[in-house]
Amino acid sequence: MAAPGPAPRCVGFVGAGRMAGAIAQGLIRAGKVEAQHILASAPTDRNLCHFQALGCRTTHSNQEVLQSCPLVIFATKPHVLQAVLAEVAPVVTAEHVLVSVAAGVSLSTLEEEGAIVMARGRHVGSSETKLLQHLLEACGRCEEVPEAYIDIHTGLSGSGVAFVCTFSEALAEGAVKMGMPSGLAHRIAAQTLLGTAKMLLHEGQHPAQLRADVCTPGGTTIYGLHALERGGLRAATMSAVEAATCRAKELSRK
Repeated sequence: MAAPGPAPRCVGFVGAGRMAGAIAQGLIRAGKVEAQHILASAPTDRNLCHFQALGCRTTHSNQEVLQSCPLVIFATKPHVLQAVLAEVAPVVTAEHVLVSVAAGVSLSTLEEEGAIVMARGRHVGSSETKLLQHLLEACGRCEEVPEAYIDIHTGLSGSGVAFVCTFSEALAEGAVKMGMPSGLAHRIAAQTLLGTAKMLLHEGQHPAQLRADVCTPGGTTIYGLHALERGGLRAATMSAVEAATCRAKELSRK
């Protein structure tokens, strides 16, 4: 991707919870924005202390963030966002780039190996989109998608972290049942998931192809897969993504 130009002189956060903190930490760690050029606001000091520990500036005034920063990320709880937008509206200008972090996206999706999607508004141009994508790539893979995909991403990736952790835990517990020490089993399960994910991403294979490649006729893997199919793993996982997506749509309407 072509260089999107210089980073904004200051990045603001309205809301200083775990999501906002994770994004700020990613930007700083990747060298995208210096800590002193990040300004975060929150009603109390409870969350601001995390930003202060990173070396960022903090305030209790949401309007101050807008007055100081050309790019502002709104990371408030969904039920207070409308009130916050009404509060800062008088100081918003045509030069601002305003970003809303989708409700329900967990901290885990913003780690180095995370996955982020973004959708642009009607008034956002290509330069602003490239700038934001350049910044968010500090937190993981970032792709632009239609707005209709945002809630699906929440169900797939945001909530999917918990689904994958549940599967990793179950893998390890299976090994513990067969006699392996718990700590070793959990490390091997996590490494197995990591190695599989890297093969899928780097080689561009469809999961079904990789699965077929490791299934020797009459071998251990096909017997294990048969047990998973009997337990309804595939249908249960699809239902979990559907349920989480539907809940994200409900939250976005509130």
